[in-house]
Amino acid sequence: MAYDCPDGKAIMNSTAAVLLADKFFSKTRLNDVSLVLGSILLITLSAQIQIPMFPVPMTMQTFAVLLVAASLGINRAAVATTGYLGLGALGLPVFAGTKTLAGVLPTAGYLVGFVFASMLVGFLASKGLSKTPVKVLLSFAAGSAVIYAFGVAGLMAALGLDIVTAISVGVIPFLIGDVVKAALAAALLPTAWKLSNSR
Repeated sequence: MAYDCPDGKAIMNSTAAVLLADKFFSKTRLNDVSLVLGSILLITLSAQIQIPMFPVPMTMQTFAVLLVAASLGINRAAVATTGYLGLGALGLPVFAGTKTLAGVLPTAGYLVGFVFASMLVGFLASKGLSKTPVKVLLSFAAGSAVIYAFGVAGLMAALGLDIVTAISVGVIPFLIGDVVKAALAAALLPTAWKLSNSR
C-alpha cells in the first residue's frame, strides 16, 4: 500500500516490507508474469528431485514452494502455486515422477496445502520475516505445518487412514528433511538480502 507525499511521490506504507524479488527486479507487470512463470518451472523441476516413498515421495518441492513464497510475497506466490496445480489438473506431467493429477491423488492434500502455505509465508515475508535466519526458520515452520495439515487430511480421505497412521507415514519421515531445508533457506534468504542491499 502506498500514499502520496506533498511532492507527489508515492511512499510505501511502513506496515509492508519490501519483498526480496522486488529488490532485484523492478515492479512491472512483465516482471511479475516472468517471476510467476519462473516459479512454476522451479516448483515443477523440484518435484522431480525425489526419493520414491509410499504413499508420499520425498522431494524438494516443499522447499521450492516456501522459497518462492518468501521471495515473491502472497499474491504472486498464490498465483504461482495455483498455476502449478492448474497445469497438473490439465494433465501436464508437472508433479513428482512427472505424474499427472490422477497419479498423485493420495497426496493431493499436500498439493492443495502448497497454495495456502505459500499465502501464509508470502504474507509473513511482507511483514519482514524473510530477512534473518530465525525469522526464516519460523516462517518455514509455519508454512510446513500448513502443508502437513492438508497432507494428513488428504491421506485420511484418499486412503482411509486414521490420523495416527497418516501422521506416521505423511509427517514423521519428512521432519528431518524439512529441518535441513529450512536451515538452507535460513542461510540463503538473509544472504540474498545482503547482496541486494549492496547493489
